Amino acid sequence: MEKVKLSIVILTKNEEEMIGGCLRSAQGLGEIILVDDCSDDETLKIARKYTDRIFVYKMKDFSSQRNFGLRKARGEWIFYLDADERLTPQLRDEILSVVRNQESGIRNQSVGFLVKRRNFFLGKEMYPDKVHRLFLKKKLKGWRGKIHETPVFQGKVGELKNPLIHLTHRNILSMLRKTLDWSEIEAEIRLKAGHPPVSWWRILRVMLTEFYHQFFQKKVWRFGTEGFIEGIFQIFSIFITYARLWERQRKESLKKTYERIEKIFG
Repeated sequence: MEKVKLSIVILTKNEEEMIGGCLRSAQGLGEIILVDDCSDDETLKIARKYTDRIFVYKMKDFSSQRNFGLRKARGEWIFYLDADERLTPQLRDEILSVVRNQESGIRNQSVGFLVKRRNFFLGKEMYPDKVHRLFLKKKLKGWRGKIHETPVFQGKVGELKNPLIHLTHRNILSMLRKTLDWSEIEAEIRLKAGHPPVSWWRILRVMLTEFYHQFFQKKVWRFGTEGFIEGIFQIFSIFITYARLWERQRKESLKKTYERIEKIFG
């Protein structure tokens, strides 16, 4: 069997609008592994045009998805890519350069690499960030964390020069859907951690804290209307998380409460 130098691992869930561009940007770099969370749209049909290494794996959390992809990867190096991200030609060349240098015996102490991301919110480029994406597979032990997953690896961290393009928050509806999905997980994490009872003042406090973070620390207003919408939406997201936590903390579930009310008036 031919030796695989690089594996590209992509996580998906109903990404028919974005997966084609993602796969085109990764084509030709190495094997492409797609880990799909039971999509019911055209995601898998589109993906089959680019790779036959497709695995359906019911999502437990984001770390479990990435770890599953790690187990399936055959490459000496592994690069993680999301469906709403794109590899530029310059970044592709740089990734291949890292892999080739390692193969050629050139000493490279870095076994994991940070990648800069150019983030586009509602069509406008805003604040960048950095994410861990490229690893020497034998040094990567796995990922931890349910939502904000963190890689666990042994060795030095390097940083790639060329950025990754992140086409996030493409419309309001997708933002709402993501908030509903993530807030459920966030609320469950807080519940299992024994979060103090949620009250109106606690909800107000976390919302005000997020307002300060968005508008005074990150200064999202610098990016115009798109930045203002993003800031308000993040405040809304934290509100939904704590409202759902309050719902889970109730001694009597809302369903039972309404059943009781119905019996009173029935």
